[in-house]
Amino acid sequence: MLDKKNIIQGTETAVIVGLIGKDQTEQQVTEYLDELAFLAETAGAATKKRFIQKMQHPDSRTFVGKGKLEEIAEYIRKHDINIAIFDDELSGAQINNIEKVINVKTIDRSDLILDIFARRAKTAQAKAQVELAQYQYILPRLRGMWKHLERLGGGIGTRGPGETEIETDRRIVRDKISLLRKRLAEIDKQSFTQRKDRGEFIRVALVGYTNVGKSTIMNLLSKRDVFAENKLFATLDTTTSKVVFENTPFLLSDTVGFIRKLPHHLVESFKSTLDEVREADILLHVVDISHPNYEDQLGVVNKTLQELNAAEKPTITIFNKMDLYENQTFDEWLGEDTKKEILQDLYDRWNNETNGNAVFVSATERRNVEELRSTILNKVKELYKIRYPYKSIFY
Repeated sequence: MLDKKNIIQGTETAVIVGLIGKDQTEQQVTEYLDELAFLAETAGAATKKRFIQKMQHPDSRTFVGKGKLEEIAEYIRKHDINIAIFDDELSGAQINNIEKVINVKTIDRSDLILDIFARRAKTAQAKAQVELAQYQYILPRLRGMWKHLERLGGGIGTRGPGETEIETDRRIVRDKISLLRKRLAEIDKQSFTQRKDRGEFIRVALVGYTNVGKSTIMNLLSKRDVFAENKLFATLDTTTSKVVFENTPFLLSDTVGFIRKLPHHLVESFKSTLDEVREADILLHVVDISHPNYEDQLGVVNKTLQELNAAEKPTITIFNKMDLYENQTFDEWLGEDTKKEILQDLYDRWNNETNGNAVFVSATERRNVEELRSTILNKVKELYKIRYPYKSIFY
């Protein structure tokens, strides 16, 4: 990956911009911008203001209307803002046109996510995957972006390819893409061999929206110290551990989190990482039940699993952060019987929707961990009995 130092001095200040289109509500766009602000915070930018405009379709030249763009430009001038982040993908020409008016660095959600991935990538595989996605993102934007990229002085959205005119030449970018694909094909072969060498073990994969607590649960179940923090995409590289519950062994993998509007370049580039999901025998779908839009997040993950042809796999849905959910839902005036009734309604609803494959836990408080272990163990034993009916050693 091209070595580009992080040149953010302190915290960058940002404005974020979204459109309410014909198929979206104001509430939905507000939720998207909440997430965009969290993405910006993860990348190191403090969001100072958000701008929303109602339009049937984005303006082909400047995404938002002329009046709204002038309003954004005026705010940026008055408040010394140094980056504008748009919630939807911009073309190279749009970026160039917007920057001529607002005179600060302009990026979109995809560029922001790619920047975060570039920061998080640690292994050679993850770095190559992110670099490939970056070049694929830049290629269709070269015509309008080279002046934009030439004058950017670093920071969010500028990490990686594209700093000089020669690097934005189409032929060089295509050569880079071809080279990276070959490199990743070799890594894929090695990864496939490693997965084959894992032998007869049942394979279990943690999946879920980003920042729902997958790595914390991984640590809880495997007793390993996997990096976990309250930021988006804390984990990029798949971590696999051998776990043994009551003499029954299986392999447990943590995977990259999903998110709405995930750039398709990243999905393509992270194919080998997502193969852990495709080839898993059991999925542990972790949900942050304390999040106000947890049902939407659950839907985004299920849709992504369908795209990966993994939606029909045996799945245990783990509703995590029950401690935060109760703090948000219960007040001091609620009686214990009422609290129990609310919780029972919640349990009944999701057990019904998951055919009894739901567990409610708090990973940080280690609450209900034994039920989770027992549920996983029973599912693993079931599969071993089907796969190896004459090998009782597994169960």
